[in-house]
Amino acid sequence: MSLTPIGGRPHDDLCQKVTVAFLRERKLRHEPITCLTAYDYPSARLVDEAGIEMILVGDSLAQAVLGYENTLSVTVDEMLHHVKAVRRGVKHALLLADMPFGSYHVDAESALRNATRFVKEGGAEVVKIEGGEKRADLIRRVIDAEIPVCGHIGLTPQSVNVMGGYKVQGKSLSGVEQLMRDAVALDRAGVCCLVLEGIPREVAAMITAEVSTPTIGIGAGPDCDGQVLVLHDILNLTFAPPAKFVRRYGDAAELIAKAVGNFRADVKSQHYPKDEESYHLPRETKAGLDTVLARKQAMRG
Repeated sequence: MSLTPIGGRPHDDLCQKVTVAFLRERKLRHEPITCLTAYDYPSARLVDEAGIEMILVGDSLAQAVLGYENTLSVTVDEMLHHVKAVRRGVKHALLLADMPFGSYHVDAESALRNATRFVKEGGAEVVKIEGGEKRADLIRRVIDAEIPVCGHIGLTPQSVNVMGGYKVQGKSLSGVEQLMRDAVALDRAGVCCLVLEGIPREVAAMITAEVSTPTIGIGAGPDCDGQVLVLHDILNLTFAPPAKFVRRYGDAAELIAKAVGNFRADVKSQHYPKDEESYHLPRETKAGLDTVLARKQAMRG
């Protein structure tokens, strides 16, 4: 099977569906893993057809797409709406879905119910749960229910109120020790991959060497098994200064603003639409209509 991206250039990797086992193989072979967020069908298709191995419908959609102040406000139903849309655009990548704040914090039963919805209704192949060793038992329960889990430690955005802001974690010796315990606990619980966010490079390297599961870094340096960024961040669609670790790969904001401005100018100056951009009556219908209009004009005269 050969898939050709919208850009027109096929990728050999697209012939293979990415699975949890695929991620483990990549770690063993020391081959970097790529991951990006996507929140709708067109962006999911573009990211998938570009050969990205993992697509995350992150709760970052709260800020990037829905305009919320932080990730805490987004609901399970809102997340599911976007997971379903992304699912329809993904053929190759492994599809991950964030479990939003409150969806797994009350009790194990509600967590399992919500995780099941993301797989059964949304089509996700993996759910992502924030938190370290305190989440290990819950994560085991979810995995025992045949649902793969991606762990997430370090700067966990759902803990922003406890952390007192979006701050780098693991800067002290006790912080480093806690991150190592968190990573080992989740690795033993059976997570299929582990997001390391906002931690020193040296600590991320230690964790990556210690655990058997692939590590996916975001603001954690280059020594992780893979890297993830928010699509809107790399395209300058966030309307805010980027974090230190964000690299801009394009300026969609400028492109969109220019296109919209040109459209407005063309309409105002009556340069859009042109005749060749308009539909016309068939010749026979036009002749008949002209005859009718001529008769009406004659009667008025």
